Amino acid sequence: MHLVLFDVDGTLVDSQHMIVAAMNRAFEAVGRVPPPRAATLSVVGLSLAEAMTRLLDEDAEPAAVARLAEAYKSAYFDLRSAGGDQEQLYPGARAVLDALSARDDVLMGLATGKSHRGIRAILDLHDLHGRFVTLQCADDHPSKPHPAMVLAGLAETGVAPERAVIVGDTVFDVEMGRSAGILAIGVAWGYHPADRLAQAGAATVLGDFAELTPTLARLFRW
Repeated sequence: MHLVLFDVDGTLVDSQHMIVAAMNRAFEAVGRVPPPRAATLSVVGLSLAEAMTRLLDEDAEPAAVARLAEAYKSAYFDLRSAGGDQEQLYPGARAVLDALSARDDVLMGLATGKSHRGIRAILDLHDLHGRFVTLQCADDHPSKPHPAMVLAGLAETGVAPERAVIVGDTVFDVEMGRSAGILAIGVAWGYHPADRLAQAGAATVLGDFAELTPTLARLFRW
């Protein structure tokens, strides 16, 4: 049995417009100047507290981080409640999930900086319930790149590290996977450049979702 863990934002779902809009609203709500778009996207994948700490930098006092994190959660919830198409699956994602779900030698899971509420919202929005046998998120673990999410997914599924892989768009995903002793596959359509993913140790970087299944077949010798 193999385990394929997916990051969510920037890997399965294109949520950059929601993330940037929510971050801008959050900073404005606490009376601060919003960070540049590139800075916001650079921390996607981290837990909310860690992301806010990096964005605030020298002003990252615990109380300020907590206020900003709460403002962000409120802003994101309001944006999601308003509807729209801000959290769409990337092209080809559903086809790959369908193909992997049809295999009897593959389990799938999520390892994301989102909260439990955020995961449920994505599963509801795209009717993906039942696809993922392990759901690891920032509510229960230290921020990426700490390996806790991956280690928990391995423990829940009973899959050996050499038979598992994390698919993600950030160096945090790659570093998390490598720290846990599993392969990491980068994707070039997310929020960190392909060269950074390669430098972080990704086994390969995909340019299109359709490349994932044959890449897994090559890496695991299916």
